[in-house]
Amino acid sequence: MTPHSPRKRFGQHFLQDDQIIQSIVNVISPFHDQHIVEIGPGKGALTKYLLKYNCQLDIIELDKDLVKILIEKFNSSNQLFIHNKDVLQFDFKQLQPVPLRIIGNLPYNISTQLLFYLLDYAHIVQDMTFMLQKEVVERLIAVPATSDYGRLSVILQYHYQIYKLFDVKPESFWPPPKVQSSIVQLIPHSTPPVDIFNHLHFKQIVTAIFSKRRKTLRNNLKNILNVEIIQKVGIDPQVRGETLTLTEFAKLSNQFTLQNS
Repeated sequence: MTPHSPRKRFGQHFLQDDQIIQSIVNVISPFHDQHIVEIGPGKGALTKYLLKYNCQLDIIELDKDLVKILIEKFNSSNQLFIHNKDVLQFDFKQLQPVPLRIIGNLPYNISTQLLFYLLDYAHIVQDMTFMLQKEVVERLIAVPATSDYGRLSVILQYHYQIYKLFDVKPESFWPPPKVQSSIVQLIPHSTPPVDIFNHLHFKQIVTAIFSKRRKTLRNNLKNILNVEIIQKVGIDPQVRGETLTLTEFAKLSNQFTLQNS
């Protein structure tokens, strides 16, 4: 097998703990007729296990040298399709059939960006199971009035049910990362938890509210919604965004839409 040294610029930390890998596979529990998409397969530690289930498997890997290793390792498999692409530019709609089950040990340097990118494909996703920096997972599952609660929490919780499953120690990787990791599963809501009139407006409102965390709604929304409109939906303009529930974000967003219609 061709040797490969982990590359810092790609954020490469290869999962090497078979017990953890088996735990991830158990969580996914793939069936032979399902379509699995693995992001950042590395040297194929998880890929190897998934192929045993005889499901259709697409893997997306940016590093050309790793792609050579993956081809060398799995060239006899006819249910595996390897894409040497940047996942942040990848069109998941080209993958058929849907729905997709997306998994991956995500590079920490692009994980938040990728979570937002994948929102455009939530309608063709059954579920997503990711290894992420523990700090990011805590932000995903955060509740109002906590320090972890922010833009990522609100927007992702609108789209998905989110479950933190278990932590993974640095020693489970090579090289060991300097941060803790966690496994998280995201399942698209069959029915949105709140009604949003305009998704772009919702994103705009949430982004503005968290643009300066220590400032009040009055200050962060002064160029978007005036105090009277904020009060009209029963929200105190003097509170900070981190205290708002998803329902309250929806009310502000929908008022913004009505104001601009």
